Amino acid sequence: MKLVSAKEMLDDAVKGHYAVGHFNLNNMESVRAFLLAAEEMKSPIILGVSGGTAKYMGGYRTISDMVQDFINFLGISVPVALHVDHGKYTEALDAIENGFSSVMFDGSSYPIAENIEKTKEIVALAHAKGISVEAEVGGIGGEEDGRISRGECADPNECKMIADLGIDFLAAGIGNIHGKYPLDWEGLHFDLLADIKSKIGDLPLVLHGGSCIPDDQIKKAISLGVSKINVNTECQIAFTEATRQYFMDGRDKESKGFTPRAVLAPGLEATKAMCIKKMELFGSVGKA
Repeated sequence: MKLVSAKEMLDDAVKGHYAVGHFNLNNMESVRAFLLAAEEMKSPIILGVSGGTAKYMGGYRTISDMVQDFINFLGISVPVALHVDHGKYTEALDAIENGFSSVMFDGSSYPIAENIEKTKEIVALAHAKGISVEAEVGGIGGEEDGRISRGECADPNECKMIADLGIDFLAAGIGNIHGKYPLDWEGLHFDLLADIKSKIGDLPLVLHGGSCIPDDQIKKAISLGVSKINVNTECQIAFTEATRQYFMDGRDKESKGFTPRAVLAPGLEATKAMCIKKMELFGSVGKA
């Protein structure tokens, strides 16, 4: 199975009223965990790569080759898209040329005219190679690769302008943030979500910051048109907690428990379990 564009799987999610999970890669263990979870659950999956992860893991070509090789080695039969997460203009271009099957250009920090112009260029270049494109309106709050933002709610009219450029799915700020949510978080703005959806029609919507949002709000967002949900923080926490427990239990002192593969194995399994939990919540199980 070769890497695929995310367009078809998200168009199917719109029709089927479920969401496909986007899970951020952080290391080799996360690659294995997410692919194995998707195969076990017979769910389509989107693997996300931030700019920081691309640098850590050796660049976009290294990651795309590794993911494709793991797909072949593990015998993965479900659709897998490899996607740039919050890509800068140059990062999106880099990924387009280096094996990614989907890219996000995040132009939300630009004035809308510049966002439109740059998004239009990315769409033309990506679509010429069969690569799907995500764009963003309304910056997502929280921390992403060291950048901290309070976020902002998207303007539905600007969402319509970006949607009309021929993008394949749209991220729009509706009160969601990256990372852990504060205790005084107001929740998702469903009236805004409904307004945006009314203007963009069947175009799939993306919910960033999908970790730690209450299940009932996730389900309501899906019912209102969200078809892609990004998860990273909860998988990272699951990995860290499992690894910490490994040392607390003294398992590193047993036999060859000190080897990196042994140390990281519980984190891999915890990441896989979290991924499966989210797939079940999103309704993508059995949709491959």
